[in-house]
Amino acid sequence: MKDEFAGRVAVVTGAAQGIGLAIACELRARGARILLVDRNASRLAKVAQTLDSSDLSGMRSFVADLSDPAAIEDLASQVSAAESRIDVLVNNAGIEIDLPFEKINVEIFNQVIAVNLRAPLLMTQALFPLFPSTGGAIVNISSIHANHAFPNAIPYACSKAGLLALTRNLALELAPRNIRVNAICPGYIDTPMWEEWLRGASNPAALAEETEKLHPLGRRGLPQDVAMAVAYLAGPQSPWITGTSLVVDGGLTVRAHP
Repeated sequence: MKDEFAGRVAVVTGAAQGIGLAIACELRARGARILLVDRNASRLAKVAQTLDSSDLSGMRSFVADLSDPAAIEDLASQVSAAESRIDVLVNNAGIEIDLPFEKINVEIFNQVIAVNLRAPLLMTQALFPLFPSTGGAIVNISSIHANHAFPNAIPYACSKAGLLALTRNLALELAPRNIRVNAICPGYIDTPMWEEWLRGASNPAALAEETEKLHPLGRRGLPQDVAMAVAYLAGPQSPWITGTSLVVDGGLTVRAHP
């Protein structure tokens, strides 16, 4: 559906690579104007330059460290100056720090929570006034870690579980504004974050093969798999869906012991 987002404006955080970039490209391909947000200025500039020189023009980029509440306030001011309205907000930016529980300290825990959980709340508070009276959609990118335990993932899992609770509560709070709020829980997706995790393994090749075999559909996910799910939840095909989460994991968590 090439033009289903025609005339709509979408803000995508963590948009300079991986899932965020795929989401931005998918929504743009379906007609939306995209506001790219990322903390990495050089990578964001490179992405914006590449996309602006292609048939995916119609994007603006903003540098912001979403772990800083003041940066979110400044970002909201920049967005409101650039656009009179937004229709879609995708809270995708996230970080993962894998450590055994005994090595987790307050600084690490707060760092992960600040980006993965607090920032989506503050972004929503800052930008929801820009949604039109006809409403819009917010999609939060959570994780299968929200509902399933994996080793060395306590800060990340807590942040992503909290994001599901935030999604449900925002859906209730924003329903009178006709703003739908949903979440996506990706499984193993081939992204720079995944590649970094893989490089830290004692045998990356064996781990890559092992994780592929865990999926009933026979492969790990691609950023595009998540992007298409975002387009569904943010678009006109899901007008009566809010406060829910969609698992996109190739059947990984269908197994009794994923």
